[in-house]
Amino acid sequence: MGKIEEAIKQTGFRDSYNKVVVNLLYTHSYLVNFQTAVLKPMDLSPEQYNVLRILRGQQGKPATIAAIQERMLNTMSNASRLVDKLKAKDLVKRDECPENRRKVDVRITDKGLQLLESLEPQIATANKKAVQLQEDELIQLNGLLDKLRG
Repeated sequence: MGKIEEAIKQTGFRDSYNKVVVNLLYTHSYLVNFQTAVLKPMDLSPEQYNVLRILRGQQGKPATIAAIQERMLNTMSNASRLVDKLKAKDLVKRDECPENRRKVDVRITDKGLQLLESLEPQIATANKKAVQLQEDELIQLNGLLDKLRG
């Protein structure tokens, strides 16, 4: 990928803050493209993959649509629509909550868990290929990103 100036064919930036924001946005797109390449053959979007990972993290307990939405990486995604698409693929199950019929409980299915398990080695390989940093650099970058978000 190289320097951001080369990647977007721009000679300079207004200031370092502008350069960081552009660099992060460009890098986000770069990483999404890597992930999409792994997920597309499985007919999954990165957002659907995110929902499956959230539900796997529930360890068999149901999650509401609101709880899924709250934990999503892209909070602009429509969690309800994503769950419907995953349900059509038999990767998740939706149930009305017995205590509150307006509340919907969502769980990952065995098929969904198996799909995630089969994707893990491919995702790990793609992550290492996309993020070509040493362990100490990864730790430093994670620390800086955490600090950036306050």
